[in-house]
Amino acid sequence: MKRFLVIPALLALALLWALVDERGGIRAWLHLRSELGAANASLEALRSENQALSAEVDALRDDPVAIEGAIREELGLARPGETVLALPRATSPTDGATR
Repeated sequence: MKRFLVIPALLALALLWALVDERGGIRAWLHLRSELGAANASLEALRSENQALSAEVDALRDDPVAIEGAIREELGLARPGETVLALPRATSPTDGATR
């Protein structure tokens, strides 16, 4: 009879160890799972930014109006008779670099 109690006791100890072990147990798995979720969200944001930049590159290759707009914005140029107004850019807390 004692032999049949040893197996459930060992299983209970193994489950308890998996719950408490910080390096290889359930806690570590939950932590890694949350890190994976954050990494996937970051990856999607980077893919979206990459797609927007690719569209901008395509426009700058083919569209004269886009080229003129980029030059005007970057260099602050204007045509004769136009006035350039320099407005401060709004930056979001997640945008570390200004363009």
